[in-house]
Amino acid sequence: MKKLIFSIVLMFTAINIGFAQADTEGCKDHALLSRMPGYYILECTQNYNQLDFYDSKGQEIKLEGNLTYTWYLFNLESGKPEPSFFQIIKNYANAIIKIGGRKIYEDNGLGCYALNKNGKDYNIKVSCTNSSDILLYVLEMEAMKQEITANEMLDALNKDGFISLNILFETGKSTIKSESLPVIDQVYQLMNLDKTLKISIEGHTDNVGDAASNKKLSTDRAKSVMDALTAKGIDKTRVSSIGWGQEKPVADNRTEEGRAKNRRVEIIKKN
Repeated sequence: MKKLIFSIVLMFTAINIGFAQADTEGCKDHALLSRMPGYYILECTQNYNQLDFYDSKGQEIKLEGNLTYTWYLFNLESGKPEPSFFQIIKNYANAIIKIGGRKIYEDNGLGCYALNKNGKDYNIKVSCTNSSDILLYVLEMEAMKQEITANEMLDALNKDGFISLNILFETGKSTIKSESLPVIDQVYQLMNLDKTLKISIEGHTDNVGDAASNKKLSTDRAKSVMDALTAKGIDKTRVSSIGWGQEKPVADNRTEEGRAKNRRVEIIKKN
């Protein structure tokens, strides 16, 4: 009887391990790149987002576009030898160069590459914190399409009291990027839909860099949005601005996706 119970336990353990080491439902390899042998997909996302990238001098820059993120984890029961950092980066570099890409920057456990394929520009980052996991980012360069309208903003403000906007700025500056000007236009229209509406524009950052610099950057960026609205004719008594820096995260700063969510501008309805 004890042997039977032990066998059943082993069977369920094996089943659980099998499920844990299968690709997460809905996840698959990017069309441009296959995976290293012995790895399975633990997590994946696909959305319009920012990517922390590195230029040829190793300086961090921020790019935006349609980002596909894939987290590969090594299957210890695959029977395959676990590769080294060098082997992982070299394999991806060779694969990317083979389809027409070029190296931008490489360091231990990190590779950044550029690729033009079928008329589209891609920036690809491969990162490994250890050889057991691989983080693959494929960014298809594209300007953000304005999807939320003034009416939807007003509905959200009346319902929730705030809205979060993805307004893009020049790296390390408070200059609003041209592709985000349609968002400003929608906020302007929002203010004209309800002439009694008063708002607070609140800037937020991720935790990259020091807290004081982030506080100043978020303050300057929130003020830039306010100034853009008043320049269009919105009365200064109806709008104020404040920067919170990294003090009020809404997601995990330990992940790229979390940091992107924390870099935001919120519009708060004032009573």
